[in-house]
Amino acid sequence: MHDASDPAASVVSGIAGIPVSPLAERVLLRLQAAPASSMDLCHEVLGLSGAPKVIAERVAVALLGADPRVRQLPDGRWALASVAQGSPLLEECAFAVVDVETTGMRAAGEDRVTEVAVVLLHGGRREVVLDTLVNPERPIPAMISGITGISDEMVRGAPTFTQLADELLGVLAGRVFVAHNARFDWGFLDCSLRRARGLGLGGPSLCTVRLSRRLLPNVGSCGLDNLMHVLALENKARHRAMGDADVTARLLERLLLLARGEGARTLDDVDRLQRRRKDQPPAGE
Repeated sequence: MHDASDPAASVVSGIAGIPVSPLAERVLLRLQAAPASSMDLCHEVLGLSGAPKVIAERVAVALLGADPRVRQLPDGRWALASVAQGSPLLEECAFAVVDVETTGMRAAGEDRVTEVAVVLLHGGRREVVLDTLVNPERPIPAMISGITGISDEMVRGAPTFTQLADELLGVLAGRVFVAHNARFDWGFLDCSLRRARGLGLGGPSLCTVRLSRRLLPNVGSCGLDNLMHVLALENKARHRAMGDADVTARLLERLLLLARGEGARTLDDVDRLQRRRKDQPPAGE
């Protein structure tokens, strides 16, 4: 069982900063289908059809050897880490519940992070591991300030994302990324890390919106405000990173209990739940 206080201990089940490489991404797409040998990867994906075996092995090791998303099997083939080592049990997983506030909606455009918070959830432990304003190095639109309460004056002395990047990577490393509408928060952190460090996020993620739709089918809207009302989850700092990350962590606790009730025992089980179509019955029914 992994110690959640040690980010490296649960790296198999957690996210990491991954060097941005189009070649590696093409290889990962190939490995999603099935494990492959170095020769197969060089021939099918990298276009090195005439490479001898020794060269193919060197190329594969150079490209994939340090990538935590990939493992080499005992027979020499390469496979995704989840396939090579199996999915961790839920009690082994440390969940990094994330919320970001931003200057707008365009993660890949001109908008930037203004605040980020991360709450660690591991078993019965819930702990704030990061909570900071971020200087976006550009003005915050008045409409956004009206929603979040975060002003240009508040962020003027805060660290920039570049200054914060290493600390954030350390907090996320080896943990399962969780957010309410995870695509938004993941997208902003991924784009910000690519700009600041040339690294993209890689690893497992859970979205409490998607899980709520599958596990709480009768609540109506799965927006955070409605879920807080229905489940009586108090949030004294709505639209601030710490308030929303903490209430999302408490929501996740409820959802994991419900997932266990549907037979989920591993991280892959919960991932299958969040990907299940609304009209699709649970496995075995």
